[in-house]
Amino acid sequence: EVAPREFLMKAMNLGLLFLESVSTGVITSAEMEWITKHQREFSRIEKATALKLGRLLDRGRIQLGCRI
Repeated sequence: EVAPREFLMKAMNLGLLFLESVSTGVITSAEMEWITKHQREFSRIEKATALKLGRLLDRGRIQLGCRI
């Protein structure tokens, strides 16, 4: 049986992750880990999205933390 967190991570989508991070201003360390682990599988558009997330982190518009 798949644990709930593992199921969520398998079902994760970079577009949804981007929208969630921009709307909340937070990205979790687990989500960052997921991006790092799956970046080789990203399409060209997903790579651009991941770069945009990185820029938002660098500028302080998205914080590394936890969502409540």
